[in-house]
Amino acid sequence: MNIRQKVSLLLILLSIMLALLPLTANRSFSEKPSKLLAEVLGADVSVTVDEVAEFIVREDPDVRLIDLRPADVFIKEAIPGAVNVPYSEFIRSDPDTWISNREVRTIFYSTGNSEADYALVYARGMGYNNCYIMAGGITEWVRTVLDTKFSGGRITARENALFETRRRAGEMYTEYSSLPDSLKAKFLESKKFSAKKLDGGCE
Repeated sequence: MNIRQKVSLLLILLSIMLALLPLTANRSFSEKPSKLLAEVLGADVSVTVDEVAEFIVREDPDVRLIDLRPADVFIKEAIPGAVNVPYSEFIRSDPDTWISNREVRTIFYSTGNSEADYALVYARGMGYNNCYIMAGGITEWVRTVLDTKFSGGRITARENALFETRRRAGEMYTEYSSLPDSLKAKFLESKKFSAKKLDGGCE
C-alpha cells in the first residue's frame, strides 16, 4: 500500500468519525465509506501538472484552481488564476462557498499531496464529485513546468506542443510571482470571489 493509499484510508476512518458527529446539513457526509474509498483511491481523481498548465494557458472557464496553502505562502507565488482558500479555512467553512458550481471542475493543490488529499476526501464525502487534486502539488509544478528544458536536435509535434504549453504556463507563473506584493494584492482582490457567486475558472 503506497503512502497516498495509507493517508486516504486514514482519512476515510476520520471521515466516518466526522460523519457520526452532529454537523449542520451543509457539512455532513453523504457518501458511504466503501464508495468514498474507491473514489479517492481511483486514478481519475487527480490531474497532472501538464493538464493544469494547459488549463491556465487556455484560460479554461470550466476549471477552478483552489490553492490550499497559507495566505502568506500563496501571496509569494501561485499558479495564475488560482484562488487561495487555506486548508484550515476550507474545512471549517460551508463547502458551498467554494465548490457549489458543479458544472466547474475544482482542482485542489498544496505544496505536496497531503492537504489536497484531505480536501478531496472532505469534498467527495459530502457529494461534491466535481473535485480533483493536482498530483504532486506545487512541488511537482516547479519540477515539471518551471524546470522544463528542451534538449536534443529533434522533437515531435506532440513534444513541441507540450514544451510550449509548459513554457507559456511557466512564464505566466513567473510574471505573477515577480509582481510587487502591493500589485499582487490588488490582482488577487480583483479575482476574489464571494460566496454563492462562483462561476469562475482560471482567469
